[in-house]
Amino acid sequence: MSITVTNISKSYKDQKALNSISFDIKAGEIVGFLGPNGAGKSTMMKILTTYLNTTEGTAIVNGFDVSQQQKEVQQSIGYLPEHNPLYLEMYVREYLAFNAQVYHTHKSRIEEVITLTGLTSEANKKIGQLSKGYRQRVGLACALLHDPKVLILDEPTTGLDPNQLVEIRDLITTVGKEKTVFLSTHIMQEVEAMCDRVIIINKGEIVADQKLNDLRDQAEQVIEVEFDYRIEDAFFRRIPNLKNVVNTYGLVYELTFTTTEDMRPAVFDFAQQNELKLLQLKRQNKNLESLFRELTN
Repeated sequence: MSITVTNISKSYKDQKALNSISFDIKAGEIVGFLGPNGAGKSTMMKILTTYLNTTEGTAIVNGFDVSQQQKEVQQSIGYLPEHNPLYLEMYVREYLAFNAQVYHTHKSRIEEVITLTGLTSEANKKIGQLSKGYRQRVGLACALLHDPKVLILDEPTTGLDPNQLVEIRDLITTVGKEKTVFLSTHIMQEVEAMCDRVIIINKGEIVADQKLNDLRDQAEQVIEVEFDYRIEDAFFRRIPNLKNVVNTYGLVYELTFTTTEDMRPAVFDFAQQNELKLLQLKRQNKNLESLFRELTN
């Protein structure tokens, strides 16, 4: 295992940020770490990178205990924090050379990561002159300098425009072919595009740990329906195979069914029998976003 977390808890005075968290990440996996603001994502990542100590439990990264072998952990991981710390007055190549000295990395590695992260055209510019997307590339290049086995990325796509999102996503996917990647993000589409597996955390506890392929293949479907007035949830129970009802906004409802059979005809018949006006009726696959809302609302 690249990362093993066992019963990790973290408290800030009377507030418990993490409550007995446990999970394993195998070598070569790209795992997305999701949760609402304040759920404990950054706290967990800071523990794995030795920036925070645990209150209880143990975490092992690349065979090293984060509480007892901090230096070894730091040498074996690449970390991009949510707020990418860069020296804006330094040139890109100068900044990478500075960090290469810190890691005792051969200078030839600087040009390798510049090419890998697509920074060749920007390498002679000051970091302060770069766009947000290129600054994220510099942060990733720095995290990759010492060729770590594990990459820990905290909100690596925050604040990027759609084109930059695609570029950074492709870069992370490329890097993930050879390394273990553990990343947090609020963008569900990014997780679905990049990750093999997702861990969802809510109020300091893991509420889901699932492979993306299993999520796509599970025998559930979601139908989004809109009527002309509000309906009580209990009223929907007349529809067969109904598992859950969520009033997503206004007069729109998300109906989850425990069957792969197309349930739109049943919903249409339900509306007709109860003299309801259908304003929209749309089938969706059970996707990560609907699972996230279901588990964290």
